[in-house]
Amino acid sequence: MSSDSAGKKTGAPTAGIGLEAASERKYLKWYNKVGYGSGDVAGNVVYVLLSAFVMIYLTDTAGLNAGVVGTLMMVSRLFDGFSDIIFGALLDRTNTRMGKARPWMLWGFVGCAAMLIAIFAIPTSLGDTAKYAWFFIAYTLLNAVFFTANNIAYSSLTALITRNGAERVQMGSIRFMFAFGTNLLIQSVTVGGVALFGGGAVGWRTMAIIYALLGLAVNTLSVLSVKELSPEELEGEDEPQEDKLSVGESAKMLVSNKYYLIILIVFLLTQIFTAMLNMGIYFMKYILGDESLLGTFAWAINVPLIVGLMITPLVVSRFGGMFRINIIGYVIATLGRLGVLVAAYMHNVPLMLILSGVAALGMSSLQGTLNALIAEASENTWLRTGKRIDGLMFSCTSLGVKVGGGLGTALSGWLLAASGYDGDLKVQPESAIQMIYVMYVWLPLVANALILFLLMRLDVEKVNTRLKEEADARAEAEVGVGVAGGGSVVLGEAGDAVGDGDAVGGPGAAVAGVEAADDDGEGGDSGLAQ
Repeated sequence: MSSDSAGKKTGAPTAGIGLEAASERKYLKWYNKVGYGSGDVAGNVVYVLLSAFVMIYLTDTAGLNAGVVGTLMMVSRLFDGFSDIIFGALLDRTNTRMGKARPWMLWGFVGCAAMLIAIFAIPTSLGDTAKYAWFFIAYTLLNAVFFTANNIAYSSLTALITRNGAERVQMGSIRFMFAFGTNLLIQSVTVGGVALFGGGAVGWRTMAIIYALLGLAVNTLSVLSVKELSPEELEGEDEPQEDKLSVGESAKMLVSNKYYLIILIVFLLTQIFTAMLNMGIYFMKYILGDESLLGTFAWAINVPLIVGLMITPLVVSRFGGMFRINIIGYVIATLGRLGVLVAAYMHNVPLMLILSGVAALGMSSLQGTLNALIAEASENTWLRTGKRIDGLMFSCTSLGVKVGGGLGTALSGWLLAASGYDGDLKVQPESAIQMIYVMYVWLPLVANALILFLLMRLDVEKVNTRLKEEADARAEAEVGVGVAGGGSVVLGEAGDAVGDGDAVGGPGAAVAGVEAADDDGEGGDSGLAQ
C-alpha cells in the first residue's frame, strides 16, 4: 500500500503531534468573548419577540385565527429549511477580508430589523386575507433569508475565532447569559411597553421599532469585536488545505456523525420546550388572571439561568468535561418541571416560581455548552475524515433551532384553535383552559425528559480525546519508522519529518506500521463510534 492510499484509507490526520497543544492555546481576550456573546442580544430580540408575543399579537390585536397562523408558520419553515442548507454552503465558500462569517452576520441583521417591524405593523385597514399574506411574506423573509444568514454566521464564529475548547465553553456561557438577559428584559417590559405607547396596534409597532434598532446596534458592535482566524490557523500547521467538498459529500459526512445528529435533536426539543414555555402569557392571562406575572416568571426562570451560565465554565473545568455536568443538570431540570406541573394544578404561584427557577438552573449547563458541543462534533468529523464542514454543521443546527421553534409555535396555534380558543373572549371555554395547561406544563416536562435521554449518549469529548491520542501516537510511530529505515530524519519548519525522501509527518502520510495497525483494527477509524 502506498503512502497516498494509506492516507486516504485512514482519512483522519496522522500528524497528530501538536493537536492537544493547539487546543490549549489562548486565542481571545475577555473583551472578545464579551463582544461575541453580546451578539445574542440581537438574535434574541428577534427570537423572543416572535416566540413569546407574535401569536397573542396576531390573535388578540390583529384578529387572526390561531390555527391559520400556525399553518402559515409551518409552511414558512419549509422554505426556511432549504435556506439553511444554502446559506451554510455559501458560508463555507465565502472568503473576504472580514472572513467567512462576519459579513453575513453584519448585513443579515439589517433585513432582520426591517422585517421584525413589518410583522408587528400589519395595517389594521387590511382585510383578513391581506393580513395573512402580509404576515406570511414578512415572516418568511425574516426567517428564511435574513435571520438564517445572521444566525448561521454568528454560530459558526464559535469554531472560526478560536480552536481552544475552554474558550468555546466560555463563549457559549457568555452568549447565553446575554440571550437570557435579553429574554428577561423583553418578557418583563414588553406588555407594559405596549400599554405605555397606547396599546393595540400602535403599541406593538412602536415596541418592535425600539427592539429592532437595539438589535441592529448591538449586532454591529459584536461583529466588530472579534476577528476570524486565518485558514492556516484554523487548519493547523501540519494539516493540508483540503479541496472544497460538494454539498452531497458534506451531507454524507454530516449524517455519519452520530453525535451531531443527537445534538440536532436536542436543539429541536429545546426549541419546542421554549416555544411551549412562551405560551406563558396565555397561562398568566387566562388561568392566573394577571398578565404582569409573565415578568415575574421571567425573572424566576432567567436569573437562575444566568447564574448557572456564569458558573458553567468553572464547573465544566472542575468535572473535566461537559458530559457529566449536562446529565446531572437535566436530571435536576426534569424533576423541577415535574414539580412545576404539580404546583400549577395547585394554583400555588410561589411554588411554581421556585421550581421553575430550580429547573432553569439545571438547564443552564446545556445552554452554555451547546455551541461548544457542536464544535466538538465538528472536530470529531475532522479527526475521523480530515475534512471540515463547519458551515454546514452550524447551518443544520440553525435548521433544528428554527424547525423546532417553528413547530412549537405552530403547534401552539393548532392546539389553541382545536381547543376552541377565541381571542375576542375575555373568558375562554374549559377546553381552551385545559389545553393551555397541556402546552405550558405538560409538554415542557416531556421535552426535558427526552433531552435527558439523549444527553446520556453524547460522550463526544471522550471520543475526540481518544482520537487525538491515536493521531499523536501514529505521528510518533511514523517518525520512529523513518529513523529506523536508515534515512536521516529532518524536521522542517512545519514540523514534517522526512526520511529517505518520504514525508512522514504530514496528514496524508502513512507507513507500514500504521497500515498494520489499521489492518488489525487498532488504528485509523476501525471500531470507532461514528
